[in-house]
Amino acid sequence: MKKLILIALVSFLLGCERTQYGADTFFSTVSYSIAGGGEYSFTSNNTKLLVSHNATGIFNSYFIDIKTGKMHPITNSESDAVFALSYFPEDERVLVSSDKGGNERNHIFVVEKEGQLTDLTPGKETRARFLGFSSDTQSFYIASNERDSRSMDVYRYSTDGYERELIFKNSQSFEVLKISNNDKYLVLGKSINNKTSHLYIFQFNLDNNDVTNITPYAEGEHLFADFSSDSSSVFYTTDREGEFTTLRSVNINSLEEEKVYETDWDISGAAFSPLGSYLLVSTNEDATSVLRIFETESMQEINLKEVPNTGIRALSISKDEQVFAYISSSDTSPGDIFLSFKDKQQSKKLASGLSEEINGKDLVTSQVIRYKSFDGLEIPSILYKPHQASKRNKVPAVVYVHGGPGGQTRKGYNSNIQFLVNNGYAVIGVNNRGSSGYGKTFYHMDDKRHGEEDLLDVVWAKKYLQELDWIDSERIGVMGGSYGGFMTLAAMTFHPDEFEVGIDIFGVSNWVRTLKSIPPWWESFKVALYDEMGDPETDEERHRAISPLFHAQHISKPLLVIQGSNDPRVLQVESDEMVEQVKENGVYVDYLIFSDEGHGFRKNVNRIEAAESMVSFLDKCLRKKDCN
Repeated sequence: MKKLILIALVSFLLGCERTQYGADTFFSTVSYSIAGGGEYSFTSNNTKLLVSHNATGIFNSYFIDIKTGKMHPITNSESDAVFALSYFPEDERVLVSSDKGGNERNHIFVVEKEGQLTDLTPGKETRARFLGFSSDTQSFYIASNERDSRSMDVYRYSTDGYERELIFKNSQSFEVLKISNNDKYLVLGKSINNKTSHLYIFQFNLDNNDVTNITPYAEGEHLFADFSSDSSSVFYTTDREGEFTTLRSVNINSLEEEKVYETDWDISGAAFSPLGSYLLVSTNEDATSVLRIFETESMQEINLKEVPNTGIRALSISKDEQVFAYISSSDTSPGDIFLSFKDKQQSKKLASGLSEEINGKDLVTSQVIRYKSFDGLEIPSILYKPHQASKRNKVPAVVYVHGGPGGQTRKGYNSNIQFLVNNGYAVIGVNNRGSSGYGKTFYHMDDKRHGEEDLLDVVWAKKYLQELDWIDSERIGVMGGSYGGFMTLAAMTFHPDEFEVGIDIFGVSNWVRTLKSIPPWWESFKVALYDEMGDPETDEERHRAISPLFHAQHISKPLLVIQGSNDPRVLQVESDEMVEQVKENGVYVDYLIFSDEGHGFRKNVNRIEAAESMVSFLDKCLRKKDCN
């Protein structure tokens, strides 16, 4: 009997074992995207699908042969990421987008039939965006800021020879959104303040440059979704009548409105299929992105055949609406590409994202939890528990803070988080007050109060973790990127005794400088940013008060700082100065700089090095507490 019990125990323990993977294995996982620059993700005969992925370590453009499932490269960049935008309507030329080392100055290129690239948007400081093809397929549209760095003008290019003409001069720095299916209208956006934005219509072929406000309401965010198929109406989301956004349509000529769809969560976007038969609606449901497909006329929801039980992340429909391509993903699956055919009863897998070296059972499914902050407000968060964590095997933890400030940590695959969890670190992704997805009241709770109550939400996340019987309460750190990097630095500065370590990834350290040095192409929503954060010309005292750089003498715990040299949003000097200040305190600090990255890291070799540096730092300074 004892022998049988022993065998059973050994079998149980072996069954609970999980493999620990290196960063190179995690980042050999492939990230896929389907070209989404218009109606032409497929070739005209539906034989090829246009995608992007980073299997070589750098994002490039590819096509998938629908019949064979084989992947073929279109671009072969070894230095800068290249993303597929669209096939040409009548041949297999391809439009792609690329910047230089993450500087966000995206150029648009044509990949010719022979494979050579033609830059359609020259100019060192140019930033451009593809807007789609004309209805007669003889031209296409590109928005570019080459005339004025603050404003995107619209150019029409010939598909034969690429001659171009300026068709909209953006003298008021509107946000350029989309051209209608009949080539008659251009929809524009502009922020009035942090709570109000409007949509405008510009009509081509008139003798003036006038625009018409089609959302003339005193308050409310009005965000463009799509034109109706006949171009008579604009579909948009708005929060002007409640906590969450609803989908509405407005007739361009009469300005008559209609509510199209609403739910108990934010509608984050909507789009029509090429022929208008289907309406795709994306919702943000408690930190989970949900995509629904409706028949346009009946608004009856339809389901694709044999969709995996992981959720659709992205969907593209062929011009004739006979083929659906989508990416299915989850916490433990980075995304697989599937095809579904209108006239068949099954789906076909074209590509898998997860590395073949990783057993999906070794990964962790997150849990949506809520904890009460200092004032009783419930803070929704995403919790990852390592497989080996238990009351008898307590694990260290990291509080992860998203970017923004109005961002959100959502469920879904995250290589960095899964790598941390696989290495035995619990992670809680905090959606502090000011995060999106939980209603406009919650979203605006941190307006001009950044680094105050929202920072306390982060501190109380640590206190929540300390109450869990599987957490090592003496080993909890904080980390984040961009605004989350600021929150990390702020936590280490203004609450120096709360967290044992911090990891700052391109975080703001000096709000006075950051708000004065925003990229020029943010002009269309600068007024909203300043309304939320404060105007640097009038609110400098408050900005200095919340900026960690000016109070860095209080930092007493180990810090890791990671920065891209080409970051146009948070300049490298922000990290340089912060590191020097912490060094003057005699505090342990590591500093990792990538000369070929910007605000976010795209190259796998850099992502691997960053991930390895995080775990090495945590192992040394948090788990062992040996950072002398």
